[in-house]
Amino acid sequence: MAIGWLSVLKAVPWTEVISNAPKVADGAKKLWNSVGKKAQPPAADAVPSSATDEDKSGALQARLSALEGATRELHEQMLASSEVIKALAEQNAQLVAGIEAARVRLRWLGGAMLATCLIVLASLGWWLSR
Repeated sequence: MAIGWLSVLKAVPWTEVISNAPKVADGAKKLWNSVGKKAQPPAADAVPSSATDEDKSGALQARLSALEGATRELHEQMLASSEVIKALAEQNAQLVAGIEAARVRLRWLGGAMLATCLIVLASLGWWLSR
């Protein structure tokens, strides 16, 4: 099972993920700000009734009310979705920052390990040549 995850992680283009993470976070913030600032659709009682035929007027009012309710629900769903996208983008940015920090630490550890190996080999060579 771990081999499958390793192959998946190796297949990910990490340089592209790291370079695009700030763009994703900025895009999610822009989406959240644009969706969050939009006003709610008008309520059903704000529509004037100017029809002469009461049956058609009542049917049209009912359809209009249903459509406005559906529009409000869709707007609420869009707000919730954009909030989830924003949270995921922030988590992705934090994940990428953590991976980048781990990569830098790994490079430092690799350099320190190489220096240690060189010192050990030099000491061993010096000790054997005595």
